[in-house]
Amino acid sequence: MEYSQKLLFSLFTVFLLSEQGSGGHNDNLLREFQPKKLYVFGDSYVDTGNIGISNFSSRKFPYGITFPGKPSGRFSDGRVLTDYVGKNMQLVSRYLGLKPPIPFRVFKDLKRRQGRKNKNINGVNFAYGGTGVFNTSVSFPNMTTQIDLFHKFIDETDIQSSIALVSVSGNDYSFYLARNGSLQGFKGFMISVVDQIMWNLKRVHSLGVKKVVVTGLAPLGCLPHFTNSSSFTQCNSDINSLVTFHNLLLNQSISKLNNNNETTTKNNTNFFILDMYASFMSIIFGNPKQGGEKPLLLKPCCFGVSDGFSCGSVDEKGNKKFSLCEDPKSAFFWDSFHPTQQGWFAAFSTLQSILKNL
Repeated sequence: MEYSQKLLFSLFTVFLLSEQGSGGHNDNLLREFQPKKLYVFGDSYVDTGNIGISNFSSRKFPYGITFPGKPSGRFSDGRVLTDYVGKNMQLVSRYLGLKPPIPFRVFKDLKRRQGRKNKNINGVNFAYGGTGVFNTSVSFPNMTTQIDLFHKFIDETDIQSSIALVSVSGNDYSFYLARNGSLQGFKGFMISVVDQIMWNLKRVHSLGVKKVVVTGLAPLGCLPHFTNSSSFTQCNSDINSLVTFHNLLLNQSISKLNNNNETTTKNNTNFFILDMYASFMSIIFGNPKQGGEKPLLLKPCCFGVSDGFSCGSVDEKGNKKFSLCEDPKSAFFWDSFHPTQQGWFAAFSTLQSILKNL
């Protein structure tokens, strides 16, 4: 564990130093477009508190122990991707510096009490943990419905100088397999998922958002949920092969979308991909030239003591049924599916070069 902590620290340092020295040509582009608001759509990788149900995992101890010190609805011990994209916008791209957008659950309450007097907000987060591009096992709004809510509640004047962050982390595929979807039909389903993502991105852009950022799939085969069977020592290559196919389709579709968009120029691209696969893998495995062939960070900080239990589980008597590491900063994964705050910080640091080109 001590070695893993040193590895994370060294990676964070390298990423930050490399970013501090960059600049130059992009600076002129950055001055041309300075976003003031961030709108977020998707799932648990970006949800900052839209699920208010008390018995949901993100509302249970020990979620939130690093930030804000109690469960906040984030699926981590602390901050998630949304927090870094918003809060660190100034560090990343010399922008005005955006605070994280407020959850839609909070925004609705403000709207009800203040009417249209909501100009001081820094955007709205419509993401709900467990959701997908299509309907999944949870009853929360899927991505299409999230965009419907965006269209209904947000003033046009708030959209013109904004960025959209769209997270797709694989819930559609988990639900497909849970419903006993055939392996033969899996790639066809992946094509339909990517097609729907494209439709959603185009719709967000058509509503007035100038820059739309979508996440590629992370290496799902390296999630603790799948590496548990190997005592957290080996990723599932079959799952990662499917992830690679999804990301290939996504990259091809985004490239086509940019090429066919009338407002796209050499120095003005409208749609961007965050390469979560490369980001996660570079942190989990480190630098292969430095002996990084063996996974070091596949074990989660918080996990159930046995099958049937997970991070935050208690039995009928209220007894804790999960194991918690001493220091979440030493782990990349928080639970079976999500990074720690430190993990998200490391991932975000590897993605800054993409965000600088917005």
